[in-house]
Amino acid sequence: MVTKLAEKQQSSPSAGGKSATKWIMTLLSSSIGQKFVMGITGLLLCGFLVVHLAGNLLVYVGADAYNNYAKELHSMMLLPVAETGLFLLLFAHIALAFKLTSDNRKARQITYHEKQSKIQEPPSIFGRTPMGRTSSWMFISGSIILIFLIMHMIDMKLHLNPTVDYKDQSPYGIIVQVLGSVLSAPIYIVGTLVLGFHLSHGFWSAFQSLGLNHPKYTPWIKKLAILFAIVIAAGFVSLPLWGFFIR
Repeated sequence: MVTKLAEKQQSSPSAGGKSATKWIMTLLSSSIGQKFVMGITGLLLCGFLVVHLAGNLLVYVGADAYNNYAKELHSMMLLPVAETGLFLLLFAHIALAFKLTSDNRKARQITYHEKQSKIQEPPSIFGRTPMGRTSSWMFISGSIILIFLIMHMIDMKLHLNPTVDYKDQSPYGIIVQVLGSVLSAPIYIVGTLVLGFHLSHGFWSAFQSLGLNHPKYTPWIKKLAILFAIVIAAGFVSLPLWGFFIR
């Protein structure tokens, strides 16, 4: 009896690991599971936006405040781990967005062909349902945000913006040049406005994907989503406006 119990205990970690892997694969193989993960990653990325915006708004306090913030941030030992986790979150969110968008398009095509085979009626002039159009706009806005994010990394991480002099510059000096650049400022303004549109739908949709929807609370979540989108977009768009027009 003791021997069998010991053998069971020794095999349990491996079995537990296999069970966890199987559970994750099962979760990601279904559309409901993919939407669930999409919602979690989306809300976590929203949390990052809040923290990132709070740090960037320190430029209004002054050069010393922003430089100290940047110094403390980059001196964190766990920063590479946090950046890797953020990249994985973003990658998972983008990959699932492509997957779900592709599946939705295939499903709409199948439904359309089934209807055509049963009832010969002319196609709608719109060609898509309101949900389909919303999904398409979310995919388009997400793609624009991805391009904007790549350009932001080129500006602030890789230091490859040709209009910015990075040599012997403090973090404050770099961000002031980037935000005040004729090339970058319009891109940052458009990018943050598109981000606001994406958040206005994506924030409440994430709660719906997690199954947290209720006739009583969902309208309030939608209003909160719009408010959240406005605050985030206004906060970020104020930075290039300050850098380009006011500074």
